[in-house]
Amino acid sequence: MTASDHIIRGRDVMSPKIIAIDGMATAKEAAAMMREERVHSLLVSKRSADDAWGLVSVQDIINGVLIPGKRAEEVNVYEIMAKPVLSVPADMDIRYIARLLHRVGMRRAPVEENGELIGMVTLSSLVLDCDLFLR
Repeated sequence: MTASDHIIRGRDVMSPKIIAIDGMATAKEAAAMMREERVHSLLVSKRSADDAWGLVSVQDIINGVLIPGKRAEEVNVYEIMAKPVLSVPADMDIRYIARLLHRVGMRRAPVEENGELIGMVTLSSLVLDCDLFLR
């Protein structure tokens, strides 16, 4: 079996840890949750079945709160989050995940399998958390 015979898929490099927050929460609450959970982004819950998932990251808090000099307790997550969020199939080859995320300007995406979110994949996990570059 050669290196090209083994395809590394999203499920192979994803983190199974998905932490969700409500869009009405404050940026201060989001930052506290990220710090407590040791994550760099939070999934923003859907408001209804017809709604889309959102995503708020450390970078969103920096760009939407810190740089403009706003008070974190006065900014709601929904004001600074990315929405809708692109999810990737669990069985997608990581080369295609990397290409897709790069093209749409995203650093992370939820991983979906059978209509359920099962984890989170990041561009850094595609490089750092797999043995792709050790072959």
